[in-house]
Amino acid sequence: MDGLAPDDPGWIGNYRLLGRLGEGGMGRVYLARSDRGRTVAVKVVQEQLARKPDFRRRFAQEVKAAQRVGGEWTAPVLDADTDAPTPWVATGYVAGPSLAEVVDKQYGPLPANSVRALGIGLVRALQAIHGAGLVHRDLKPSNVLVTIDGPRVIDFGIARALDPALQSTDGLTMTGALVGSPGFMSPEQVRGERVTFASDVFCLGAVLAYTATGKLPFGTGEGGIHSLLYRIASEEPDLTGLPAPWDQLVGWCLVKDPSQRPSLETLLARIESMEDAGGAWLPGEVLAELGRHAVQLLNSEDPQSPQRLQSHVLAAPAPAAGAVETPPGGVGQAPAHAPVQGFGPPVPFDPAHHPSPPPWQQSPPPGSLHAGSPPPGSLRPSPHYFSPRPPARSARALGTALSLVLGLYVVPLLIRGAVLAYTFVVLDGQDGEADPRVVQDYDVLQFATDGVEFLELLIGLGLVILWPLWFQRMRNNADAFAPVRLRFAPGMAAGAWFIPVVNLFMPKQMTNDIWTATAGQARGAARWLMHTWWWCWVAYMLAALNESFSTWYSNDTVSGAQEDIITAEMSIVAGVVSTVLAVFFVRRLTSMQQNRIEEARSNGAS
Repeated sequence: MDGLAPDDPGWIGNYRLLGRLGEGGMGRVYLARSDRGRTVAVKVVQEQLARKPDFRRRFAQEVKAAQRVGGEWTAPVLDADTDAPTPWVATGYVAGPSLAEVVDKQYGPLPANSVRALGIGLVRALQAIHGAGLVHRDLKPSNVLVTIDGPRVIDFGIARALDPALQSTDGLTMTGALVGSPGFMSPEQVRGERVTFASDVFCLGAVLAYTATGKLPFGTGEGGIHSLLYRIASEEPDLTGLPAPWDQLVGWCLVKDPSQRPSLETLLARIESMEDAGGAWLPGEVLAELGRHAVQLLNSEDPQSPQRLQSHVLAAPAPAAGAVETPPGGVGQAPAHAPVQGFGPPVPFDPAHHPSPPPWQQSPPPGSLHAGSPPPGSLRPSPHYFSPRPPARSARALGTALSLVLGLYVVPLLIRGAVLAYTFVVLDGQDGEADPRVVQDYDVLQFATDGVEFLELLIGLGLVILWPLWFQRMRNNADAFAPVRLRFAPGMAAGAWFIPVVNLFMPKQMTNDIWTATAGQARGAARWLMHTWWWCWVAYMLAALNESFSTWYSNDTVSGAQEDIITAEMSIVAGVVSTVLAVFFVRRLTSMQQNRIEEARSNGAS
């Protein structure tokens, strides 16, 4: 961080500036503190952009959209004034260096476990950004800040406001104007085509390759910016040194056709399935640097505080006779009584006019609160992303009960299969065009079929109650084993099974997360059992749905009744196989979690 220059303002809106964080194509970024004491980053746009009405309009739209972006992986947009003489936007300050600083200056290429954690964080950040209807357009290492508990993405969506500011009257991008950063731009950005969410996926692939190898996949701009842009648009990336399976995944992100790139959901599943070595997500050297950065932030003083300015005045030499005395800072203007809105020169402090510090810096009388402080007990600590979860609870009783009900469910399936097989044999001796009612014991066979189906329904209702309860317990325990690693809200663990179409894929994603969190590893641990059970269950659901459209005794011909019996028998076979596999799956997962719980108890006792 650099100190404030003479032409820098003292205040931006209600934020007192502490120093410069950087400067880019849109404007300057300052470190600041609000009048309530929060540390923020304030970006002030360039004056030439502020004079463009169309830029102001789009800037206001993008800031408003960016304020809707939620999630733990982005810097939140806190405040903005798009109507000020010089528009500005304030975001939460992220206490950490950029990914570019970590790779280029501090450490070098990061290990595989760090790349995995970075990839998960960036994908989830893009999910939040895209969920607000924004395309980042400038995802690059300098826009990814590194913190102790994960990466944070900044400057999302704001770059889009530059598009019309860089366009000519015919709607085409002006010659030499680029929206994005060379080396981390997508081919469609290079060609001036329409930019979609897939463009951010391309940039994500370039960032991951850079993080793992320290090199840009399309080289640097040393040979000229045009040659670099040509390689992005026309040549294949150089992924030398990128270990497997990252080389395939990054190569998939960097394909030229946007429609062929993976979705964020697919990327997240692929990255989370990679082996997790555990421990801190950053090397020790980087963590130590983060600690030093935090100490530096705590030691940052307010350049306009009364104490510092008063000591500066006392230490200054007395003015010469006849000279006109000016306030500290060399700005000959009357001191302001409140923060100056917008963009202007630093606000000086004159102890002669202001003998006491501002109200928020004054010490309160004994036994009272500072001005503006909330009453005691009115504040509650906000839940942290890594807040403690409830301890895991044994699911042995639930698992045993569920296994017994699953075993009972097989009985009516087998009985119905036997009844239908006997009915098929009886019908086989009749003419195919005859009415099924001509067979002997037609009413008995119909009653037996309906009776067994009713018994199957009763036991199925027990499964509908027990299965969500058991699965919810599994999900809660997995959250205790591996906090914040599970997708979807806890309530969906039970609700997703009852949502049509959704119940054909979302519970499987939850099951993958639960199994991984329970086993403590992304591969192995008898996963074949989980996958086999799931696909058999899906086949049974689809077969049962197909069977429900018609029954054998509702047909007018023997041949039609026999076709329905064959369909029902296929459904029964799928049901028996999936139910038996479900018993093994329930017992296996329950046993794995019970072992984890007992291991934790023994470690705690020792």
